[in-house]
Amino acid sequence: MQLHDVWFVLIAFLWTGYFFLEGFDFGIGILTGFLARGAEERGTLLATIGPVWDGNEVWMLTAVGATFAAFPDWYATFCSGFYLPILAVLVCLIVRGVALEYRAKRDDAPWRRTCDRCVVWSSLVCAFLWGFIFAGMLHGVPIGPDKNVTGGVLPLVSCYSLLGGLFTLCLFTLHGLLFAALKTNGAIRDRARRAVRGVANAAAVVTLVFLFWTHLHRGGLAPFIVTGIAVLALILVVEQSEQGRDGWAFALSGLAVAAAVAAIFLSLFPDVLPSSTGTAGSLTVAGAAASPYTLRILTWVAAFTAPVVLAYQGWTYWVFRKRISTPGESLTGHDSPR
Repeated sequence: MQLHDVWFVLIAFLWTGYFFLEGFDFGIGILTGFLARGAEERGTLLATIGPVWDGNEVWMLTAVGATFAAFPDWYATFCSGFYLPILAVLVCLIVRGVALEYRAKRDDAPWRRTCDRCVVWSSLVCAFLWGFIFAGMLHGVPIGPDKNVTGGVLPLVSCYSLLGGLFTLCLFTLHGLLFAALKTNGAIRDRARRAVRGVANAAAVVTLVFLFWTHLHRGGLAPFIVTGIAVLALILVVEQSEQGRDGWAFALSGLAVAAAVAAIFLSLFPDVLPSSTGTAGSLTVAGAAASPYTLRILTWVAAFTAPVVLAYQGWTYWVFRKRISTPGESLTGHDSPR
């Protein structure tokens, strides 16, 4: 395996980690507008991600930075071609971060309601746009001889890309729902468990349709197998949740997220950005990669820094592993999630 192939796999791993971790962040943000009853319960839901949400976003920054260093042509063409949806994601992440940080800075009900709305809508838009962006990348964009995307934003909009947005929206909402059941007690946990079946069924259907459409468009046996794993995991989520095994249910939804991202990148390979105007214009893993010397330096840097970062983030989740209760509700069951 060449170093550029290794770095393609590493970037896929970074996006998998980001969607796994930030996926339930977005899900929790969306659910504060639908699952919570009142300001106290919204605060309880947001407290489940309070210590970790900003660390989860580091995975996206690392994935983008790794793409810039290892595949400069991919980075340049992708970011310029998807400029508007990427800008919308960044604006939503900024609004969401400010709302999460400053929600509790003022003891004022209208202020908190405004921050809560910002969290809900920015999380919802981000959850949709990430699927829209990756679906557009899989579908292909018109790439000119100068490696620039032509035609503006309109070529990005299609039934397939809109379905991709719905796919990540459903998947992240389910992931957040199971995280809420894993990390809370009392009424929120009960409502989350009752909602799992409907959301999981919708997520399974949308995931199956989107990834099967991807398979028909891009082909390949490996993505087809991984798609089956994702859908099976979503089906098993319902059984585990209804039996009260919140930890296993959350792990299965995480497996579904990871399998879905793996299917996307397996379908993409050996391209990094297909051209809709012909294969000659497509950016490939080998053609878009940096020099071998640059890739060797990046590999040594990653080998020393990645284990430290992973160990620190794992320690953070271990420290904040206990369930959270809404004020006025007593703890039920075990303090630590199962």
